[in-house]
Amino acid sequence: MKIQVNTDAHIDGHEQLSEGVTRTVSHVLKRFQDHVTRVEVHLSDLNGEKGGQPDKRCVMEARLEGRQPVAATDVAGSLDQAVRGAVEKLARLIDSQLGRASSNERSPVKPTAD
Repeated sequence: MKIQVNTDAHIDGHEQLSEGVTRTVSHVLKRFQDHVTRVEVHLSDLNGEKGGQPDKRCVMEARLEGRQPVAATDVAGSLDQAVRGAVEKLARLIDSQLGRASSNERSPVKPTAD
């Protein structure tokens, strides 16, 4: 699973931030690593230099093997909180998508008319 971290002009996208986000995403989505090919993380500060809370936004999009991408967004007072909120929402979405797919695969075969 490849994880790509992007930031807007108001967030310093230093290596330490990127490594922390990557660790969090990897840890939470570890159980889906066979199904997720890539996760794109977009971090932004909604108010820029003005401040104010909550103004940190995290948008995550996961590319699932053989399925449409899924995305989740969270806005919080800090980047850490926004990342944690978005990745937890994303994990629930992926779990739901994969659960639906496996239940469809297990659905009983309908009898044919003789």
